[in-house]
Amino acid sequence: MQVTQIKITHHNRTVDGTFYRPEENKIFPLVIFSHGYNGYKTDFDISARYFASNGIGAVCYTFCGGSVQDQSGFKTTDMTIFTEKQDLEAVIDEVQTWDCIDKSNLFLFGGSQGGLVSALVAEDRFQEVKGLILLYPALCIADNWNERYKNLKDIPDTKELWNMTLGRKFFETIHGFEVYEHIGKFTERVLIIHGTEDRIVPFHYSVQAKEFYSHARLESFQGEGHGFSEEGNRRMEAMTMYFIHECIEKANI
Repeated sequence: MQVTQIKITHHNRTVDGTFYRPEENKIFPLVIFSHGYNGYKTDFDISARYFASNGIGAVCYTFCGGSVQDQSGFKTTDMTIFTEKQDLEAVIDEVQTWDCIDKSNLFLFGGSQGGLVSALVAEDRFQEVKGLILLYPALCIADNWNERYKNLKDIPDTKELWNMTLGRKFFETIHGFEVYEHIGKFTERVLIIHGTEDRIVPFHYSVQAKEFYSHARLESFQGEGHGFSEEGNRRMEAMTMYFIHECIEKANI
């Protein structure tokens, strides 16, 4: 495979990413990986290499302001779910210009907060997305913070969370946000993978999400938490690979 660093500029900021290109295929399906809270573009490096070595291209990127490792200069205190949504949409816009991509077979893969973002983007870009893979998607984010900050006046200017500082904008933009009112219109196939022992995102959020999609499958990983074991990750990759081929094959029938 060929591994290339890419930059995508939009909304006066620049997304830093990595493109994993299969060695032999001239035109190939593509998976866009979106990391979780305070993650980084390398979080899904092993998975991206697995797919590229099996003929499916991959792009991993860092959300602007979505990580203390981000080099874009966009502040973590300016990041919101919706600036991350813009970032992913900019990545989609970019890859759609590449001649090597099978534009009818573009997949979104999101982990945790990146899963929430991917789910929201799939709703708006449904004509371009063939399938959606959600790995322990953090559909609980708005609920969690709205429970803590019931009124706008309760929101602090900054909040330190898991080694990253969030700004007031993050909480204001999701105040009163009901996630299940914003997902479910995506009618292509959805694969949701979630550990039964997840203490960050309760499993029931994915159980409920499955009911909102017309073609969704929920795979429960017994004993896995928020962040899988090595064995769990390898199983997740194999399951995702099967899902992608299933989507492609059924579309060609």
